[in-house]
Amino acid sequence: MQLNSSGGISRTVIWLMSVISGLVVANIYYNQPLLGLIAKELHVTESAAGRISVLSQLGYAAGLLLIVPLGDKLFRKKLVLTDLLLVFAALLWMAFGTELWMLYIASLLIGVTSVIPQLFIPIAAELSSDKEKSSNIGTVMSGLLMGILLSRFIGGIVGELWGWRAMFGIAAGLMVLVWFAVYKMLPELPPNFKGNYGELMKSVFHLAKTQQVLRLASFRGAMAFGSMCALFTTLVFHMENPPFNAGSSVVGSFGLAGAVGALAAAKVGKLQHYFSLNRIIFFALLVVFGSWLFTYFAGETYWGLIAGVVLVDLGVQSAHIMNQTNYFSIKSNAVNRLNTVYMVSYFIGGSLGTWTASIAWQYAKWGGVCFVGAVLALLALTAHLMFSRRKPFNS
Repeated sequence: MQLNSSGGISRTVIWLMSVISGLVVANIYYNQPLLGLIAKELHVTESAAGRISVLSQLGYAAGLLLIVPLGDKLFRKKLVLTDLLLVFAALLWMAFGTELWMLYIASLLIGVTSVIPQLFIPIAAELSSDKEKSSNIGTVMSGLLMGILLSRFIGGIVGELWGWRAMFGIAAGLMVLVWFAVYKMLPELPPNFKGNYGELMKSVFHLAKTQQVLRLASFRGAMAFGSMCALFTTLVFHMENPPFNAGSSVVGSFGLAGAVGALAAAKVGKLQHYFSLNRIIFFALLVVFGSWLFTYFAGETYWGLIAGVVLVDLGVQSAHIMNQTNYFSIKSNAVNRLNTVYMVSYFIGGSLGTWTASIAWQYAKWGGVCFVGAVLALLALTAHLMFSRRKPFNS
């Protein structure tokens, strides 16, 4: 076990989990700037190709629900190593798939098996001292965040240089390196839940049913993430057309613009010295809604799209951090299962945003996409104002 001199988890292992989190979660998002290339090669509609992204997000939600709770019941190192083998196989299937239905299944399986970061976060929390806990969790989360954002940039460049299949082949190779790193360096943790799998899953649904704070945080997170996914999934289709006529590498580079907003959001916790949690969430969701004004009214310009991407990432990630702060304040030892409920909802919302935006693009192009994104943001705002504490700005 990799421990430091004071008995806590070493910084080397924390940074290892951070890097691995980014590499694994990236598997879900490589496809977004590549959808146009996939549609052209397979001679299918953009809407049909867009379902690849929908299925990867639905798969991730399924993996969060079915696999992540097992971190309380099984030895986590063995669980991670087994899962990585399944990720590797799914990525190879994606790289060599020749029919659209093959890509659909592969994308679903990539999503299901790419949940390792959500097993790492509880490990970081469990093995850290109280003094280092927030810092260590933040480090792992930063790797996860950078993986999400940079995957679009890297996927776009690789797709333009060597084709979309190359990206998934490279990702499969990276999973082999990750497997050996985990085998050598990750500490082993014994299970802490003694019941059977059915009882474990019942406890997850019980938390969702009984914890109002968790339900509200989950709905806010789902709608906000769905709003962001509506933008990123259809951005490639929008920018292939005039006046941009841009390739996948240009579209992927918008992930770097999003990184500016998302990394700024990492500092949002400090605002709690000045504002209540509910007030911060309100303004974060307001930023998400406002981002669509730039995206719609200036959506035929680079500066308008960049502003929209920066703001939507800033708002969504700020709300995400505050949502987690909100439900982790619940007095419960089932931290993994609280996180399962929230993250499953989060990615169901993402798949909803992707699916509805793909349909909107098919029938109403960019204006329809902007309508979908704005409506999802407005639903999150409305739920927050209606169901947060009676004194939402003074709690």
